[in-house]
Amino acid sequence: MSKVEEVNQLVEKYHTLKKEISKVIVGQNEVIDQVLISIFSRGHCLLVGVPGLAKTLLVNTIAQTLGLSFNRIQFTPDLMPSDIIGSEILDENKQFKFVKGPLFHNIILADEINRTPPKTQSALIEAMQEKSVTAAGNTYKLPQPFFVLATQNPIEQEGTYPLPEAQLDRFMFNIWVDYPTYEEELAIVKATTMDQQVTLSQIFTAEEILRFQALVREIPVADNVLSYAVKLVGKTRINSEFAPQITKDFISWGAGPRASQNLIVGAKCHAMLKGKFAPDIEDVQAVAMPILRHRIVRNYKAEAEGYSMEKIIQSLF
Repeated sequence: MSKVEEVNQLVEKYHTLKKEISKVIVGQNEVIDQVLISIFSRGHCLLVGVPGLAKTLLVNTIAQTLGLSFNRIQFTPDLMPSDIIGSEILDENKQFKFVKGPLFHNIILADEINRTPPKTQSALIEAMQEKSVTAAGNTYKLPQPFFVLATQNPIEQEGTYPLPEAQLDRFMFNIWVDYPTYEEELAIVKATTMDQQVTLSQIFTAEEILRFQALVREIPVADNVLSYAVKLVGKTRINSEFAPQITKDFISWGAGPRASQNLIVGAKCHAMLKGKFAPDIEDVQAVAMPILRHRIVRNYKAEAEGYSMEKIIQSLF
């Protein structure tokens, strides 16, 4: 099968997948698109939203339609690294045996990741970066594809351990989940207050996802698009030659090279899912907000003058 046929096949299956997800999830089109782009780009997501916005249901639904194993880990202050990675135990033959933890699934929902201490957060970050875990000096590979979707509650900060910037940088996307519109909420209430079961069909297999992840990397990128992405990230750094006045006024720290890499891979995937065979500048802009949002640190002046992260990033376009 040629590359063109493979891209067309992905686009077709992607539209079928979106229809299947819409049987359960009402609205949230942008959120679903960004989560799927992240999966096909081999990235991870951080979802920020108040409780009750169907974050867990969304991830569970996507896992079912993609034919992947799913596990939810509720992060709490007493959670230890061994609770998620696994640990060695002495079996009946008095031999040490590694018992795999809940991390050994394709899709992991790390619920309220900021409720657990940095030690446990770091164990998850290692798994995200290396796609493997280390226990008692041995390394164990995680199942492929492997995707972490962590959630954070933006309003309740008491008793939390905010993720440091270095750990936030490991997430490809920071996705804001907003309240539904009036019409969407009406449809949600109608659908969820009746006794009806929805049966979901599996649209992809794990092997197909791995192939499409590889296909995203094979998409060519024009030099002007590469240049635009790298300059856009450069504009977030106060000492960069590309930094505009708004950066010098309102930003303390800018995004690192991982942001440039994610912009290009995300733009490739965004273009491919639209049926295009190469990304353009509009594709870079389409994924820029969730990629840059958590990698830039505003200063006090920006907060005092009401400059949101979104407003600053928008001005950099």
